[in-house]
Amino acid sequence: MVPVPSPYADLLDRVPSERHEVEAGGTRTAYWEYGASDAPLAILAVHGFRGDHHGLEPVVAHLPQARWIMPDLPGFGETPPVADRTHDLDTYVDWLTSFAREVAPGAVVLGHSFGSIVASAAVARGLAAPRLVLVNPIGAPALEGPRGILTRLAVIYYGASARLPHRLGTWLLRSRLIVRVMSVAMAKTRDARLRRWIHDQHDRFFSDFSDRDTLRDAFVTSVSHDVRESAGRIRQPTLLVAAMQDDITPIDAERELAALFADSSLVEIDGVGHLIHYEKPAEAAAAIRDFLSPSGASPD
Repeated sequence: MVPVPSPYADLLDRVPSERHEVEAGGTRTAYWEYGASDAPLAILAVHGFRGDHHGLEPVVAHLPQARWIMPDLPGFGETPPVADRTHDLDTYVDWLTSFAREVAPGAVVLGHSFGSIVASAAVARGLAAPRLVLVNPIGAPALEGPRGILTRLAVIYYGASARLPHRLGTWLLRSRLIVRVMSVAMAKTRDARLRRWIHDQHDRFFSDFSDRDTLRDAFVTSVSHDVRESAGRIRQPTLLVAAMQDDITPIDAERELAALFADSSLVEIDGVGHLIHYEKPAEAAAAIRDFLSPSGASPD
């Protein structure tokens, strides 16, 4: 499969990157560093469900002055699952806290979608971070979102895949037809070139999970929790970058979520849904830059 050229390739190619591995939270974690190692601003970024570190690269491309540290979550991309543990929220929080301590102490923590649940829970439970950034935060139960029916169908899909014989269940989870349906449902852009690239990204990386059991655990975690349960315990300044047309969390719920934090800023982006990182990365990067600049941490 020949990759569809990225509309952000020229920008991203100017940002130096290196792959590393570290033992953290019970697994050998693969992670990537983008930008200068001595950059005054470090951002630890946690990707969403079924994705890997590639998903947030467009935002990196638009904020190259920072040092970005982007791991693959356990069970996704190039990071194996945590051995002998159910991949519930406790496991992901323990892993992220351990990874941050080993690789990115004191970094700003950023989470996208499912990563917003993990990042906010980790910070609420004591992960030391000066600030928190949540992109497309899961601000309400997924079953209550504008397309709750699709979430209910997803529950059936993941449940059926877990009950089928292993080979057949895994095939169903990696079905390109199902992945394309998910991609079409989430994409809002009318730019044909950008839509082709988004679908290609999902084709290439959405099925790069380790095994169906870990994927099932992560899915159950993603629909069983949301950021609201952590928001009231977070004292760090927090930025929420929300989409006006998000089918997972409606914008009214994002506004209610922002009010639960002790110190929050909400940036609403129009013309996009749950794929801000793909469709509006420049706007997301600008919001992050503005949010971090008052601290003096962000470079000019």
